[in-house]
Amino acid sequence: MNWNSIKFDWNHIRSFLATAEEGSLSAAAKALGLTQPTLSRQIYALEAELKLMLFERVGQRLVLTESGVELLQHARSMGDEALKFSLAVTGQSQQLEGRVTLSVSELTATYVLPKILRTIRQLEPGIRIEVVVTNNTSDLKKREADIAIRSYYPKQNDLIAKKLGQEVIWLYGTAEYLQGFSAASKLSELTDIQIIGFDDSNTVIDILNQQGWALSQKNFSLLTSFQPLQIELCKQGQGLVFMPEDMGNREPNLVKAFADMGATMTLDVWLVSHQELRTSLRVRRVFDLIAQQYSSAVMDKS
Repeated sequence: MNWNSIKFDWNHIRSFLATAEEGSLSAAAKALGLTQPTLSRQIYALEAELKLMLFERVGQRLVLTESGVELLQHARSMGDEALKFSLAVTGQSQQLEGRVTLSVSELTATYVLPKILRTIRQLEPGIRIEVVVTNNTSDLKKREADIAIRSYYPKQNDLIAKKLGQEVIWLYGTAEYLQGFSAASKLSELTDIQIIGFDDSNTVIDILNQQGWALSQKNFSLLTSFQPLQIELCKQGQGLVFMPEDMGNREPNLVKAFADMGATMTLDVWLVSHQELRTSLRVRRVFDLIAQQYSSAVMDKS
């Protein structure tokens, strides 16, 4: 080995890795038992040693630069080997510890995730779970999350995905609201129906009209991307709302709309992670537990 080619201090790498894993200087300093100024000096020293900028500040957050992302996996490998060395010295068994960030939609967070999280915390109490609740796509390549549950297959080649199942999407409403349309015998007769939409695009309208509806934007006079508000508006009789069947059936005040005319649409559900992150034991463990628990959590009516 060419020892002179190693131009950095391990303690500086350790500080870089902890800051990237913990997400902030204050959290990393606490985890390492250092003061924040000491940790900052070690990060700056590493950047000087490598002649690279590893972090940039975005608002109140530290975000890895492109160089930081490229070096992070190497730092993780060094950290894993350092841990193995420490465990070999002390004779301790390997433990799964650290943070894993999940990105899920609002409905998945509300109806499915709690049971899964309960299982993960029972089996792996050393893993800290952060949940990012958003209907937008978290960028896994930029480390906005480690794992995501999505309703479409990822296009990027360096993301890995496991199919969890399918969601059958129906329209739901109150029995009282639907009573006003009980005379309709086909979808094209439901010209006065109100559906609570996500935005003012015609995407959903086009999909429904291909199935035999005759809808326009006047049938979507209430718009919000916040699904808990959609459901509450629906419960108040202000229109129908899209929900996966297993979730909608849990709402005692809502019933499936026009069930005899067929489901609205079907979506595949995918569990997605960056392929490099699957080499992290804790990320792989959480990924596998979600895959194992998802079906039973979806079906859970409690």
